Amino acid sequence: MTQTVSVTFFDPETGQELARATVPRGTTVLEAGLAAGTEITATCGRRGRCRSCRVKVLAGEIAPPTLQDTIQLGPDGVRERFRLSCQMPAVADCSIAVMPEHGELGHQILADAGSFAPGAMPLESGIEKHLIRAQAPQDENHQTSDIEQILGCLPAGISRLMPLSVYRKLPTVLREELGQLTVTTFLDQIIDVEAGDSSAQLYGMALDIGTTTVVATLHSLRSGEQLAATAAVNPQSVFGGDLMSRIAYAQFDQKKLQVLRGRILNQINGFIEALTQEAGVAPEHLYKIVIAGNTCMHHLCLGIDTSYVGLAPYAPVVRDPIVVPASEIPFKRAPNARVCFLPILAGFVGADTIAGIIATRIYESEGIRLLVDIGTNGEVVLGSKDRLLVCSAPAGPTFEGGQVKHGMRGAVGAIEKVAIGADVECDVIGEVPAIGICGSGLIDAVAKMRDAGVLDAAGRLWRPGVRPLPEALQARVVKDGSGRAFVLVHAAQGGRGEDVVLTQNDIRQLQLAKAAIYGGVLMLQRIMGVRDDQIEEVMLSGGFGNYVSIESAVSIGLLPPVPLERISYVGNAALLGAQLALLSETERARAFDIARSIEHVALATRPEFQDIFIEACALSAAPTGNQFGKAPAVRVAVKADATQHG
Repeated sequence: MTQTVSVTFFDPETGQELARATVPRGTTVLEAGLAAGTEITATCGRRGRCRSCRVKVLAGEIAPPTLQDTIQLGPDGVRERFRLSCQMPAVADCSIAVMPEHGELGHQILADAGSFAPGAMPLESGIEKHLIRAQAPQDENHQTSDIEQILGCLPAGISRLMPLSVYRKLPTVLREELGQLTVTTFLDQIIDVEAGDSSAQLYGMALDIGTTTVVATLHSLRSGEQLAATAAVNPQSVFGGDLMSRIAYAQFDQKKLQVLRGRILNQINGFIEALTQEAGVAPEHLYKIVIAGNTCMHHLCLGIDTSYVGLAPYAPVVRDPIVVPASEIPFKRAPNARVCFLPILAGFVGADTIAGIIATRIYESEGIRLLVDIGTNGEVVLGSKDRLLVCSAPAGPTFEGGQVKHGMRGAVGAIEKVAIGADVECDVIGEVPAIGICGSGLIDAVAKMRDAGVLDAAGRLWRPGVRPLPEALQARVVKDGSGRAFVLVHAAQGGRGEDVVLTQNDIRQLQLAKAAIYGGVLMLQRIMGVRDDQIEEVMLSGGFGNYVSIESAVSIGLLPPVPLERISYVGNAALLGAQLALLSETERARAFDIARSIEHVALATRPEFQDIFIEACALSAAPTGNQFGKAPAVRVAVKADATQHG
């Protein structure tokens, strides 16, 4: 049965309730308004290209901002819980005030003069098209060239150096259409010439190349509008679920390095073809591609040897931003594009983290904020405009189902939510018989098992005589080889022909994974001298964080014990940062400034981190940034595992 949510609309001036609708989860607020009989104007046809459908979320869980939200409403607007109702899915019960702006300019996002309506982010992608009329050389006595004729019709400052592809095209292009042609430039360099007027055709792509998944979006560089999007599992995953496995696979072996590289290049070329076809865009009109990814993904995409990234001191080959023609990578499906790789910071803190910082604006915060990317290669950023610290928190593949007996990614058949009372109830993705458990379900299950007494704070499964437990729950604690396990779904109700269980080892793996993340948080808190009550906001980013129960994550000590209302999900911040850099050269330059100023903390070099890590293994919020007390029971239970995790 489809989950539903209740959306209530209020008058922003009187505060009175106007209407209410119960709609399927994921329905846009605009559609919910129509269902409730509340008309919300969407001048641009629900494409996110105006602000006429602006609303404010008064209460309830709020969906992460989209790129269109950020462009139209500005970073301050989205942080104040403003959204475009045509772009915002209703993900939970919520209260909404309809707040269209007076004097709205309708669908005109970018005026001809290049300025936005007040408060919106200006578009300055660096890609420009110049419609000119140039004459081919006519007089043998006048020493000139086709290129010089073109340059004479362009603004001053355009470089005389250009790609060989432009030289090859120009003789024909210049002599067609009576000399009318469109010259495309990126910053000060000509990157393409076309006969006739193609000035309206201006597109770009943003990519987040993650360890587990790859996401891409296609945009109009004139309006910022997202025209198409796609995502898929990173095809390199077959060579290892975590970065170190892939580095080890290709270490000092150029042939294997090319195998990994070929996998990701084929996928991206396929993305380019699929997205341009979906949007009806000629690939030749794709001019800028911005890529954010961790250091390993960055190097593999460029064909740079990752061998030494996997060896102390884990130094990358290059940290600066890189801009190369797509043909050099090669992205064969985008012959005219310039590919911009955002800067990286360290061996395991890459451009995806820098992009996330751009997207969340943590660098300009007055108060202390915490950004946590929960994933295979997790990162933690803590600070404000005065100081930023970052560390890598490699949790491994546990949150993606790796190293868990019945673990799986968040797909149909995966347990995603668990409730335990007198017995166990599980919510399964797709509402089909369970075949396994995904990361969000694992976190929820362990939290509920601990609350029910099935687990203690050290992560040990219940044994007879230890403490009281309802008979139904006692019966679910079973033998599993030489150890014990807890049955979440019995074989008769499941879809795999056997019980779906969590073993003692599965629980240990979760403790180690979550301790990597929370241990990083605690380490940064200690260095900066920040107590839990001084953290004004905790932001969860990445695809996995969207599905995690925040209450359960705090309960088991994956996140700091701050009030739940201070914790929010900010979506795929790495992708949003890449999108911002795609549409704004100011944002792309800001990425370099951030990479130069942020302080990187190498956890492995900190002698105190071992103790912090052991404490962070406890299945509670007990070890906090306020006190770094000892947890001897947990130390005894997990020390052997912890030494193997790194």
